[in-house]
Amino acid sequence: MNLKKIMDRVYEIDLVNASDEELMEINEEMGLALSLEEMKKMQAFFRELGRNPTDLEVHAIAQGWSEHCSYKSSKPVLRKYIFGIESKEAMIVMQDDAGVVEFDEDYAYAFKIESHNHPSAVEPYGGAATGVGGIIRDVLNMGAKPIALVDPLFFAPPDYGEKLNPGIKHPRYLLNGVVAGIRDYGNRVGIPTVAGITYFHEDYVNNILVNAGCLGIVRKDKIVRSRVDKEGVKLVMVGGRTGRDGIHGVNFASKILDEKSEEEKQAVQLGNPILKEPLIHLVLEANEMGIIYGMKDLGGGGLGSVVGEMCHAGGVGAEIHLDQVLLKEKDMAPWEIWVSESQERMLLAVEEENIDKLRDLCKKWDVEMSVIGETKKDENLRIFWKGRKILDMPLEFVMAGVEYERKYKIKRMKKMQEILPEPKYREVFLRLLSSYNIASKEWIIRQYDHEVQGRTVVKPMQGLIGYETHGDAAVIKPLHHSWKGLAVTTVANPHIAKINPYYGSLYTVDEAVRNLVSVGARPHAFSDGLNFGNPEEEEIMGEFFESCKGLGDAARALGIPYVSGNVSFYNEAFGKNIPPTVVLMAIGIINDIRKAVTADFKREGNIIYLVGETREEMGGSEYYRIMGAKSTVVPKVDLGETKNRSEEILRAMDESLVESCHDVSHGGLAVSLAEMALGGSIGAEIDLSPLGAMRDDFKLFSESPTRWVCEVREENTEKFEEIVKSRRIGVVGGETLKIRDGERWLFNVHLNIMRERWKNALKEYIG
Repeated sequence: MNLKKIMDRVYEIDLVNASDEELMEINEEMGLALSLEEMKKMQAFFRELGRNPTDLEVHAIAQGWSEHCSYKSSKPVLRKYIFGIESKEAMIVMQDDAGVVEFDEDYAYAFKIESHNHPSAVEPYGGAATGVGGIIRDVLNMGAKPIALVDPLFFAPPDYGEKLNPGIKHPRYLLNGVVAGIRDYGNRVGIPTVAGITYFHEDYVNNILVNAGCLGIVRKDKIVRSRVDKEGVKLVMVGGRTGRDGIHGVNFASKILDEKSEEEKQAVQLGNPILKEPLIHLVLEANEMGIIYGMKDLGGGGLGSVVGEMCHAGGVGAEIHLDQVLLKEKDMAPWEIWVSESQERMLLAVEEENIDKLRDLCKKWDVEMSVIGETKKDENLRIFWKGRKILDMPLEFVMAGVEYERKYKIKRMKKMQEILPEPKYREVFLRLLSSYNIASKEWIIRQYDHEVQGRTVVKPMQGLIGYETHGDAAVIKPLHHSWKGLAVTTVANPHIAKINPYYGSLYTVDEAVRNLVSVGARPHAFSDGLNFGNPEEEEIMGEFFESCKGLGDAARALGIPYVSGNVSFYNEAFGKNIPPTVVLMAIGIINDIRKAVTADFKREGNIIYLVGETREEMGGSEYYRIMGAKSTVVPKVDLGETKNRSEEILRAMDESLVESCHDVSHGGLAVSLAEMALGGSIGAEIDLSPLGAMRDDFKLFSESPTRWVCEVREENTEKFEEIVKSRRIGVVGGETLKIRDGERWLFNVHLNIMRERWKNALKEYIG
């Protein structure tokens, strides 16, 4: 690679005269993660200018064109299926770094979910911690106070025993590191972690997934835009200093992991929750004073993304003086300063007359600030270093990047379903309770502070103290003066999606709706985290295409919009792709939190109902997985049923007819009943005969969608049955879960035995 020194720490790259081979050598040595076609497009641009670029200019373009920043593979598909879904219920106020949706007349809520996969695979503690830090800033960036966190996590089984590929860490080590990173960051910054997933699948062995989401609340008149549309506005960095941590983070996230990925730890940012907490106070107080003209957080892409996106969105240019940026380390090159993704930094656009007010606030909260530039009338980005201009390019070229209509191939699996010999039901039931995807996650949940801020009305663990079970969603009281609440849940089902991505997405949306309805909340808005393998492979792009189609079809039918989200590609290593993993963070509105419903059985003698239809569709089920049986017959969602049954249950809850409610999902009806019994520390007697003439293992373990178990007082049953289409299947009582089909008893298991199997299966792996 031919370099020419221009000045201190600034070089000219001989791009104009480079051959194709030399272009790819530049790409590799500079860590750009671009294709030959993209390198040639850059070359053509500078040939037209009649000059070679500086190293800063090359790095700036590569950042803007990365998959992580430009969404060059996903934009056409997202436009076709995800963007622009209308809703009668949810009034979208704004869509920027996070989606902002109307909560009531005066307030809106902001939320988003995104991934931090590659950094967490290389350095699990730091990668997960900064994933949390980054998503907090996305919500803060809208002027919203962060009030809740969620953490969907995906690993290979913790007892994985096969030989690992070079550079790949054991799932148990990754699990412990990720949980610790989320725990330490969230707890120290003072934001409750209220919902999440811990999901296990062998195909995550080479590439774990760490998704993080945040929910915030903001007064409508204090919402901030991530744009500047006026010249002469000062650009001010506040918060942490800039260092070499996080260099090439977005480039690293836009390529496949391999045995050399361990060497890229400089791409992993270093979080500092102790600094983040006063930074949050500073930003919220400055916003309350009305001195923030525009704002954006410094996350993926660093200064390059933030300055470029803010100014490009507003149609203005910018002049930046990099020697004004406060640094952690001496002797940083300008390109390192520009692309660094060091954490806890925000860029505020502030008018000249408000700079002193901001400076006083920074002194009050002991947060550093520096004025690094200002907006200009034209649409060029100009960067100076020690008084000399070292970058001068139109923002359109840097930010627009490239866009691909990737070829895709939709893989169809032949429809088949093995029929097993009828099992020993007690044995299978207990195996399911202790399987990794069903067993208690309390050992993780209890490490997270879900009580801080005092807003968490319905907790992630629900039931009698000391006997709590998994809940379907948490309920937050965002405003002190109102009983109106927000329900939040996260869902994913990679086992179903691997068989059929389209139906997997429908199922995921249906489960999100079920979870929210279970606590008495009306589904309101979604944020989607889309995690896939290499988009340059036609089958992977086919999975993405079908998943987005399913998400779009479901959301349009239900009238629930996607207001924010994230796409993460290149989640593969050593030839193994992750299963298509669609993660939804779903928000619901509950008009009166005092009517919220939990999952635990409440009282002996209450009647148990099953809402929804059970079918012989075992593809992706936990039952078939533990039995080693094959099925491609995945659960199919009837969106009309989803809508109708949801409305019925919500009406019954509004009339206070439902004592407890739990959706039927992983493990089927048997597991849902067990979790309700465990949470209430009270048993039940169940008769499956109302489900009709099908084999009992289908009745017990099918994971058919759009189903709930509802507990109703005897005196309310007549009214409940008038409102909700359902089947009476049992009664609450006793110390065991007894299940029969007519006169045939299937099993009778004591609560203590169930609790021991369910609660202890994963404990030993936390270390």
